[in-house]
This record gives sequence, C-alpha cells and structure tokens, in this order.
Amino acid sequence: MASYLADTNILLRLADTPSPQNPIAAHAVAGLVEQRHEVFITAQNIIEFWSVATRPRDSNGFGWTCERTRAEVHGVLEKFPLLQEAPEIFLQWVRLVETIPVTGKRVHDARLVAVLKTHGVDHLLTFNSGDFALFTDISIVDPRRLAATPESFRG
Repeated sequence: MASYLADTNILLRLADTPSPQNPIAAHAVAGLVEQRHEVFITAQNIIEFWSVATRPRDSNGFGWTCERTRAEVHGVLEKFPLLQEAPEIFLQWVRLVETIPVTGKRVHDARLVAVLKTHGVDHLLTFNSGDFALFTDISIVDPRRLAATPESFRG
C-alpha cells in the first residue's frame, strides 16, 4: 500500500468542523486508511497547527486557547503516526532550497518535502498543491480528487 504525508492544512480542516473542506478532508483520510494506506504527520505539522489554532480569528487563525489546542494536538497525535526527526531531513532540505532554488514562505514547504523524501513517503496530501509546484519530483494528491473519485484510494 502507499504512504502519505498530510500537509498541515489537512489537519486544520479536520479540526475545523464548520469548514466546507472538513468533510472532504475527513472522507479522503478515512478512505486512505480504509484502503490500508498509511497517513503520516511530522513535528512541523504540529508546530504549524498550534500557530494557526492559537492565532486570532482576525489574523486568519482559529482563536483557540492553548488548552483547546493542546487537546486537539493530542487527538491528532493519537490518530496519525509521527515521522521522526532525523539529521538527514535538514540535509535534504538544504539540497532542495539550494538546487531548485526555494525562497520565502516556500522554504517551509520544502521542509515537508524533505521529510517526505527522507522517510520514503510516496505522496503528499494537501489542499494547496500550488504551494508545492516547485517540487516536480513528488506526488501531490488533492483530497478533493479523492473525494470525487473513490477509485483513487487505491493509491
């Protein structure tokens, strides 16, 4: 079966039940797991999740308390296997940002790609496929595509 790294936007949509993207993210993740694919997260996801969850609503955040955010993070950690940090991730990241080259906010996306490559994960599951357009050698999967075509769950 295939392996997937969830982008932080997937985790945020799963936690944000009023979001119109919530059922799409939930269906995509449930379908992948049902088909016995692995869906992983990384420490960076948790850091980014905390940042958005605790940021005020008027600054494009959820405006949650630290207590609520902590509870949500623990739920995420119970549901998804966490890929371990490794020195190779940094080395892979340096190669990516120097060779592509990567600038600005995309350097954070490059780190997710470095985690994916270091751990040999097959796909990146994200609502923001355009953010990863620089990285032409990875498989990007939009959960809307999985929701629209159940046969896509086969990997």
